[in-house]
Amino acid sequence: MTSIPDNAAVSPSADSARQARRVALIVAVAFFMQLLDSTIISTSLPQMGQSFGVPAVAMSIGITAYMLTMAVFVPLSAWLADRFGARNIFLLAIALFTLASVACGFSQSQTEFVAARIVQGLGSALMMPVGRILVLRNAEKSELIAATALITWPALFAPVVGPVLGGFITTYLSWHWNFFINAPLGLAGLA
Repeated sequence: MTSIPDNAAVSPSADSARQARRVALIVAVAFFMQLLDSTIISTSLPQMGQSFGVPAVAMSIGITAYMLTMAVFVPLSAWLADRFGARNIFLLAIALFTLASVACGFSQSQTEFVAARIVQGLGSALMMPVGRILVLRNAEKSELIAATALITWPALFAPVVGPVLGGFITTYLSWHWNFFINAPLGLAGLA
């Protein structure tokens, strides 16, 4: 009769499945943060414009700067991931996005806000494709559908909850908190 210790080694396939789920969950949190941020500010633009002393419609420059930055840097993301490592670029993307979110929340002018949104767009441009690369590289063929499903739910849920949450936060706290909300999410993604 043999004794198996409580901390017996887990089979390699169980270990890799657990790792694939962990990576997919981290990527899902990062995607949720990014997608939530894309829609949460839409209900805050009038209050943000009032804070910055500009018409609400002028605040759309922050959205435009964010989207243009994403469009410019998404093509570079795979090259950067190959050159410096997907994990390193993904962590950099989360850090950039989170720090830029905090900077958006502390913005005192439209110019500061737009500058922070540009950095946020850079983080977002690196986060989405490199996150998918990480999921694909860490999931075995048998786990790929489950991992893909896990990172897909933020794309379905965040755009729906973003405007409602943004309106609630703007009404009962302030528009600044629509950006500060990303700090705990970003820290969770970096952990």
